Amino acid sequence: MSEKSDKSEQQRLSVFKTYKLYVGGKFPRSESGRVYEVTDSKGKWLANAPQSSRKDARDAVVAARKAFGGWSGATAYNRGQILYRIAEMLEGRKDQFAREVADAEGLSKSKAAAVVDAAIDRWVWYAGWTDKIAQVVGGANPVAGPYFNLSSPEPTGVVTVLAPQESSFLGLISVIAPVIATGNTAIVIASENSPLPALSLGEVLATSDLPGGVVNILSGRTSEIAPSLAAHQDVNAIDLAGADDVLAKELEIAAADNLKRVLRPQPVDYTETPGTDRLTAFLETKTVWHPTGSLGASGSSY
Repeated sequence: MSEKSDKSEQQRLSVFKTYKLYVGGKFPRSESGRVYEVTDSKGKWLANAPQSSRKDARDAVVAARKAFGGWSGATAYNRGQILYRIAEMLEGRKDQFAREVADAEGLSKSKAAAVVDAAIDRWVWYAGWTDKIAQVVGGANPVAGPYFNLSSPEPTGVVTVLAPQESSFLGLISVIAPVIATGNTAIVIASENSPLPALSLGEVLATSDLPGGVVNILSGRTSEIAPSLAAHQDVNAIDLAGADDVLAKELEIAAADNLKRVLRPQPVDYTETPGTDRLTAFLETKTVWHPTGSLGASGSSY
């Protein structure tokens, strides 16, 4: 390599990434214009992340509600295809996510890569459940009468998700995927201290087949954004995974105003197989009674 090319490389300016929110399939800056510094585990500056306001949260609710009809009305098989496509996109950006997870959680490159692999596997696992969960929690009920009695699961609606504070990517995937796999739409408040993997996930979602508004990602102060979402009358449920005990109690009280479903925070090892608890946490059960009628003079039923 020539001396001239060496010199040009030394003079090249660093291109810093501008992280933005992900709302309604677009990448707005915070309505307030605020940002806050994100540092790694050793206190080194990484980026300025948008500091969301209550107006950003309201915009996310509008986007999530608008997307709910189409997403919940899609076939379970189609939702599974779309979720698998997201896993494909994540697979192609593993190196980027490994770097961000290493910085966020103070992990070595190899351990961060293992976390990213586990997160992608987790996403695929939930993608496989989209057309199977109805068989587990639905079915025909025996009744004493000439009726068919059928129960089937339906999505709750718009779900606010407080992402885990410490598990910036595997935990994040573990709380988002089950919400949308079952037909809900989500407003995600990223980890306050480690939001960068979540904001980068928005870029993956935007370049997949996921309709805009199905997942909306906010960054900022959890204690500032979450109360307005917990009290919002057009939010149907809230997952408190990333709330501490004091904030969780406050949000539960606010959520009771319109009888939101609340998933309380609990110790979770995100490396373990998750089971179906989070899939069923935001499902409603619709039961249909249908008369069987009678056939012929014998009165036999079908």
